[in-house]
Amino acid sequence: MKFSLNKIAPYLIAIAVFMVVSITYFSPVLEGKKIQQGDITQFKGSSKEIADFRAENNAEPYWTNATFGGMPAYAVSAYYPYDFINKLDNLIRFLPRPADYLFLYFFSFFVLLLVLKVDWKLAILGALGYGFSTYLVIILGVGHNAKAHAIAYFPLVIAGILLVFQRQYILGFIITALAMGLELSASHIQMTYYLLFLVLIYGIVKLIDSIEKHETPHFVKSVLVLVVAVVLAVGTNATRLLATSEYSKVSTRGKSELSINPDGSEKQATSGLSKEYITQYSYGISETFNLFIPRFMGGGNYENVGNESNIYQFLKDKTDPRQAKQFAEFAPMYWGQQPIVEAPAYIGAIFVFLFILGIFLVKGTFKKWLVAAVIFSILLSWGKNFDILTNFFIDYVPLYNKFRAVSSIQVIAELAIPLLAILTLKEWFSTKVSSEEKLQALKKSFYIAAGIALIFTLFGSSLFAFEGLRDSNYDQMLPGLLDAIIEDRKAIFFSDSLRTLTLVVLAAGILWLFLKQKLKSTIAIIALGALILFDLVSVGKRYVNNDDFKAATKIDKPFVASEVDKEILKDTTYYRVANFMVDPMNDGSTSYFHKSIGGYHAAKMGIYQELFDFQIAKNNIQVLNMLNTKYFVFLDGSERETVQPNPDANGNAWFVNTIKIVEKANEEIKALDSLQTKNEAVITLDRISNDFKTEYIKDSLASIELTSYKANELIYESNSLENQFAVFSEIYYENGWNAYVNGELKRHYRINYVLRGMVIPKGKHTITFKFEPTVIKRGTTITLVSYLFLILIPVGWFFVEKRRKK
Repeated sequence: MKFSLNKIAPYLIAIAVFMVVSITYFSPVLEGKKIQQGDITQFKGSSKEIADFRAENNAEPYWTNATFGGMPAYAVSAYYPYDFINKLDNLIRFLPRPADYLFLYFFSFFVLLLVLKVDWKLAILGALGYGFSTYLVIILGVGHNAKAHAIAYFPLVIAGILLVFQRQYILGFIITALAMGLELSASHIQMTYYLLFLVLIYGIVKLIDSIEKHETPHFVKSVLVLVVAVVLAVGTNATRLLATSEYSKVSTRGKSELSINPDGSEKQATSGLSKEYITQYSYGISETFNLFIPRFMGGGNYENVGNESNIYQFLKDKTDPRQAKQFAEFAPMYWGQQPIVEAPAYIGAIFVFLFILGIFLVKGTFKKWLVAAVIFSILLSWGKNFDILTNFFIDYVPLYNKFRAVSSIQVIAELAIPLLAILTLKEWFSTKVSSEEKLQALKKSFYIAAGIALIFTLFGSSLFAFEGLRDSNYDQMLPGLLDAIIEDRKAIFFSDSLRTLTLVVLAAGILWLFLKQKLKSTIAIIALGALILFDLVSVGKRYVNNDDFKAATKIDKPFVASEVDKEILKDTTYYRVANFMVDPMNDGSTSYFHKSIGGYHAAKMGIYQELFDFQIAKNNIQVLNMLNTKYFVFLDGSERETVQPNPDANGNAWFVNTIKIVEKANEEIKALDSLQTKNEAVITLDRISNDFKTEYIKDSLASIELTSYKANELIYESNSLENQFAVFSEIYYENGWNAYVNGELKRHYRINYVLRGMVIPKGKHTITFKFEPTVIKRGTTITLVSYLFLILIPVGWFFVEKRRKK
């Protein structure tokens, strides 16, 4: 028992350290406070109807009508049957948020280092350094939880893959399958896609090495084991992935039916997002030095430069001191080319220095893989600034055009640089490499890292103009202000360059003292650890700190109903609200209280985004009427929030006289320019049958009204003397919505580009729309079978191996 306890003690110590550090860094969670995350606040608005339905019905709606007129809940918030992998994830992430994600960063990287035979003390240091990378911390601050979640499982997936290649097939299979299942359950396909690149690069390097060493059979066997593990991981997430895949085809990530832009110009044909949208967030080539010098490009869009800054000193005598102080606290320091930057993607001066040292010191395929991965990720992160490579990937690499913000691919470097840095320390403190070889490698890496930092410290102010995208606005505000801003940009550039230089010198000094036997390895590791943590934590605290935490009640209920909201909520019928106080297509707040024509999500339904661009953005009142937009919210002449009822809204459903048939989608969406939506509708030829009727006798006494509303079920009652064609103010979605007349399934159509329409027979009838997605049932079956094989394969394999050895 004593031996066993001693054996597991290092791992228990590591977990305890990770818990304490995670809670300490986000210490307000101990007071019951929660972090205020912009994206999560908007998410709470967008998902409010889903959460309410879940609480009332103990079931999933899989659809919401509260955002973008209506869309599948798969992309917003959805729980799936038999999601055991999600329960495992919750077991691992047991700490309060966001400490749970920080703990997961630490834990996952620690496991990877143990698989690489790194001493547990050094592995703790490496895990802490990796987790405190500025980018990984800042995404927690802004609420990119799904992204953080997916990134956190990167190291664990790599650990499983490495175990398989280390011939620990059963253990590697289990860890790979579970880790990949957890990775996919995070539901951030873009990050998982980038992980695939990292794995493919490793596979290429490993294949070349296997051929050289005549170990191709082992490589093939390992790949087969991993393929089965990944297939089962996909299977355990089948419902989630199938639903997401089904929706993505009709989202803004999918192929559009249109060949024109809103201005009538020809649209560039693409099966995904436009190149301009994909590369909007492209990392500047020189901006890459942010990985090494934190505020090389000024830091974030807004930095607190304090009362000693040139900005404050300039403004204090020319404006109100309080305004001068406020401007200095949110000074526009970022001068790169990206639209918005919350903080630099700083990996750490010491980690980058150790990475360079590793290039000279570490041998073998592992170094080649990590160096290649870093180069690959940085080149692709440049986006439009290196368009030869970027355009090739957009045009020819599968799925690459489905994702925006190409700078995000630097998450590969975020993993590879700290990993090689720790492997470098492993080599440095081992006896396998001669002292002379270590000394030569230290000199070369020091000259490179310290030399770069020294050049920027001494000559940086003359190397760059320090001018940003929006700088012309500041001199228009107040002549001379831009000069003060630029001087502050130069000042923080100098201070952070000097900071990096100092850290490199200190780190190199510690390594040199160890080499000269002036320091023991334990002391050297502690000293390096202290420097690394000081470096990364102090930078991270600039952007995510205790000030970001608020009372739990405020976070749990982020929106308070205004007087306008309260006035609208007096109407208990089913309708939509257009809030023009904000950008409707980037607004989750309205959905918290009402059914909104807008919303907040990067992957909206493609046809709805096009409807907005072609019609709603041009204030087409007929289109707003057909969406049953009953209230408009805007600022009045006194800059006060006000509400305007819309008595002309078409209602939940109505009968039309005439249905126009057009050839293509272009004509359909343009027909809405002048369509009288109360009496007319438009449909494309490919959506109808030969016997489709286009003219109906409008019965003046005919009626159709909504009698029951749920997010996933709408019931109407109709009464007419003649057959009628009804248009419903609901978004059409083919994969799940079924229409029933008196319980009998009937066909319905996509009408007016985005809505539902169907023929209603004469007489009194009950029309029911139910959201019954078959993808959920299909996915559930695959999920259960996958779990079965995930248990049977390793158990069976174990007994076969045991018998073979006997």
